[in-house]
Amino acid sequence: MKLYTYFRSSATYRVRIAMNLKGLAYEPEFIHLAKGRHNEAAYAAVNPAKLVPALIDDGNLLTQSLAIMEYLDETHPARPLLPTSPLDRARVRALSLLIACEIHPINNLRVLKYLNGTLKVTEDQKNAWYRHWVEDGLAKLEAMLSDGKTGKFCHGDTPGMADCCLIPQIANGKRFDCDFSHVPTVMRIWDACNQEEAFQKAAPQHQPDNE
Repeated sequence: MKLYTYFRSSATYRVRIAMNLKGLAYEPEFIHLAKGRHNEAAYAAVNPAKLVPALIDDGNLLTQSLAIMEYLDETHPARPLLPTSPLDRARVRALSLLIACEIHPINNLRVLKYLNGTLKVTEDQKNAWYRHWVEDGLAKLEAMLSDGKTGKFCHGDTPGMADCCLIPQIANGKRFDCDFSHVPTVMRIWDACNQEEAFQKAAPQHQPDNE
């Protein structure tokens, strides 16, 4: 398998964690987002959406981090990322989607560049935008985690898809000096995940393309 990746991409970070949890080897192909390499013709020929991650498995293109993680769960069922019960699976998907669809999209690199470049907001205003939506979204996640099904990790005592989504979001939030004092459960899970080798190996600072 080949994974098109960028060390700081939250979405790719999720997939790196998932693949590590499952013990799946991959060949990394580095796409430098900050330099715009994803917009070049060579990468557009691989992934017309010009986004990372992209996973090539046996010649087949897979895109979008949650779709990739579910594909990996279905094709490599050992060490599952999703629980077996339909209700529990729905819960884990809801936690994952809150992060991947409600927090991350309005704070990713292309949105922040649009705020700075096109709308001409100041650096302080851009950072305030980022912190507001991360802190607001994590408050909602904290409330969802209070339903009694949270254990050491987001769902029970085994890391899964929701944890794969959460850790990159917190890592990025730390870069922007977000306040996490209102989300103690979230931060307890952050600490627990970062004790695990699969999460440590996937971290941006441990990637070959880290700057």
